[in-house]
Formats: sequence, C-alpha cells, structure tokens
Amino acid sequence: MKTISPELRDKYEAVIGLEIHSQLLTKSKAFSSDLAEYGAMPNTNVNEVSLGHPGTLPKHNKEAVIMAIKVGLACKCKIREYNQYARKNYFYADLPKGYQITQDNTPLCNGGHVTIHIGDEEKNIELTRIHMEEDSGKSLHDLDLNNSLIDYNRAGTPLIEIVTEPVIRSSEEAYQFVTEIRKLVRFLDICDGNMEEGSLRCDANISVRPKGREEFGTKVEVKNMNSISNVKKAIEYEIDRQIIAIENGEKIAQETRSFDALKGNTFSMRAKELVNDYRYFPEPDLPPLIVSQKMLDDIKAEMPALPEELLKRFEGEFKLSRYDATNLTETKELAKYYL
Repeated sequence: MKTISPELRDKYEAVIGLEIHSQLLTKSKAFSSDLAEYGAMPNTNVNEVSLGHPGTLPKHNKEAVIMAIKVGLACKCKIREYNQYARKNYFYADLPKGYQITQDNTPLCNGGHVTIHIGDEEKNIELTRIHMEEDSGKSLHDLDLNNSLIDYNRAGTPLIEIVTEPVIRSSEEAYQFVTEIRKLVRFLDICDGNMEEGSLRCDANISVRPKGREEFGTKVEVKNMNSISNVKKAIEYEIDRQIIAIENGEKIAQETRSFDALKGNTFSMRAKELVNDYRYFPEPDLPPLIVSQKMLDDIKAEMPALPEELLKRFEGEFKLSRYDATNLTETKELAKYYL
C-alpha cells in the first residue's frame, strides 16, 4: 500500500474503540474447578463441567469476581449489585458446549475511565463497561496438514473484557491506553499482562471520517495484535488503508480483519457479525450474582496504591519529572522500592 501524505491524512479523523480481554490469575476456571494455567500438555486441564457434559452445572468463581471488581474500582466504574450472566449462542467451535457464558445486559462494571498521558497532556478515555466471561479454547492450524486441532485447556478460563467508548483518536492514544491497562492489571496482581502468550489481548474497532463530520464511518474490527507496538502499527495501517479507499471512491466493508506482523498489514478474515447473530439470552444454569456493600467495602480495603496515584506522588512529593515518575511506576515492585 502506498504511503499517504500528511496533508491527506490531516483531512480525516480516526474514531477508535478498543476491547481488551484480560485473563484473570485464578487457580481454577470461571465456572468449574479444573486448573486455569498456561503451558500444560494439551487437553489435560479439563473436567466434565468445562467439557460441557450433560447433567453438569457451572458455578461462580468468587476470586474471579473479586478480581474483576478490583479493576472496576481502579477504573472508577460503578459496580452493579445485581448481575445476570448470559449465553452467547454464536457457535464456538473451540468451546465444547458450543456457546460462551458472558454478561450482556448487566455488566459487572459500568462507565468509568482510564487516564492516559500524551507528552504533558492528559486525556480520560471513557469506558463503556467491564464485563466477565469465559475464554475459548485454542485452535491449532499448523500441526496437521489436513485438520485443525483444538486444545481445550484454555476453555473456561476467567476473562474480563474492558470496552472503551469510541473516543480514541490516534494510534498513539491507543498505545498509551493499552500500556496503562497492562500496568494496572499487573499492579492489581490479577493478570500477568503477557500479550505474546495471549493472557492480554486487544481488538480495535477503527473507522475514519472527514474532519468536522459528526456521523461515524463504517467500522472495521482488527484482531490478533500480540504486542502493544503491533496495536499501534495495525491501527496506523488501517487508518491509511481506509483513507485511501475512501479517496478512491471505494466503500469500506464492515468486516473483521487480522494483523500480519511480518508484513505490517491487515487482511480480511470474515464479514463482521451483527449483534443479533450472537443470540444472547439469560444463562439458565447460573443464579444471579449479587455484589453486597460489605463485599465492596472489603475489596476497597485491599486495594493497593495505583499507578496514577503513585505518579502524582513522585511528581509532587519528590519533584521528579514526568519521564522519571513514569519509569518508576512501570512496575509495582519498582515503585514500592523507592517509597
């Protein structure tokens, strides 16, 4: 794809929303007692519940709920008291049940924001929701020439999905947001943030529109970005691709695309599913999850000092530069050493 000029790029505005999936560091899975760990031999961390055998019932993992609430509190979300799970009946070949247990109309965490820093400027990236769900298994396409193989070890691993409003306007803002989320989940000890192993995954919904226009353009979802730098590269490529297409009079297809890190480009995977393709309905096998005020108070009492708080302390109390304060809050261990 040809490089576009800064003047042409400046005619358009990008509209970006991110969806970040974070695996939670629980010992067991979201709705069953089998182990949730990375690196075991294929199809060894499974049991009757995660394999969807007839007559088995899921149950809530309290530790996963606590971890999800911690993220919500850190992002200044409103925590919902009454939570109902749902089945997403879009067919999942890598989930033995064929469907995913998630949250639809009652996400655990609502609203909130994450503060990012671009140079000396601050921007709050508003969140739509943070909800809980289970991960799918892993499809393997390169071990057998004629068949795709499935490892169900990951199936049922507890996830949170952090969904932003479409308020991100550049690849740099997206880069900083994912960086802050990874730092946050590591500070909270709820996820190792390893994108290469898939414990933190980011999907980007991207569209462009002429500057000054209120109406959104057609959005494209880009998946399979296995590093923060690749998130930035994929978004930059997709913005330019869409601008060139619009300038050539082409119509942007609403689709799901993947990012090829070696070639540095995105490519089409499939037409984008519509919401009604997922066929959500209340999960009949799980009782509603009730978050009491006592539970919230107990979790708040356990919350550690967070990166934004420590950043301001290093800048204010110790008179450090933004650059030095940012480096010292990169990990919880480093920040605690200097306090």
